Amino acid sequence: MKIVFATNNQNKIKEVKALIPSSIELLSLEDINCLEDIPETSDTIEGNAKQKVLYIKENYGYDCFADDTGLEVETLNGEPGVYSARYAGPAKDANANMEKLLNALENKENRNAQFKTVIALELNGTLKTFTGICKGRIIDQKKGDKGFGYDPIFLPDGYTQTFAELPLSEKNNIGHRGKAVQQLIKFLNS
Repeated sequence: MKIVFATNNQNKIKEVKALIPSSIELLSLEDINCLEDIPETSDTIEGNAKQKVLYIKENYGYDCFADDTGLEVETLNGEPGVYSARYAGPAKDANANMEKLLNALENKENRNAQFKTVIALELNGTLKTFTGICKGRIIDQKKGDKGFGYDPIFLPDGYTQTFAELPLSEKNNIGHRGKAVQQLIKFLNS
């Protein structure tokens, strides 16, 4: 089976390729010559994931899946949420995003947060979604050099290492994207 993963984010591609069985060939947007930025104008994580797959189906004709992920911080009423990648501005600068979040949480006791990934799948004319959540908390300084985005400040529940300190295999096992991808694989194999 060949399926398009509607992203150009090489970190996401690496994470997902590590999870899917060899019977599924993953194509990137670059592989289908989609070089433009796909609009993400929904005000929900699920809406953005759906918007991406429908864009690829309508403009390129491929069955595909896409994800959108947000970091939801309890004391900030779910922020940055759907705006996680652009929290500190349109440049999508991970360090600036983390600094803005750490500043917003300064002197806050409640640092509970969760990563939420929604995968939308467009397959044979049917649209389906899969959701993965990983609960944890935001620590007060960056730790680790693996991962991407908010990984250096996110400490998953039950762990003493941030996502940026954990090996990819462990992050995929407990993480939000890994959980959503496992649901996707189970559906594709059924």
